[in-house]
Amino acid sequence: MRVLTLLLIIMGLQSCVGAIVGAAVDTGIEVAKVPFKVVGVAVDLAIPDDDDD
Repeated sequence: MRVLTLLLIIMGLQSCVGAIVGAAVDTGIEVAKVPFKVVGVAVDLAIPDDDDD
């Protein structure tokens, strides 16, 4: 009975750890994208569009 309980606890913890690692990776990717987004906005502001409305 103890072995079964231990196995169930371990299996439950694996899914929690997987979710935490996945969230950390997603956050890391978003943080890495920020400088490129900032540069893109700066370029858009520096180079005016030739659209005449």
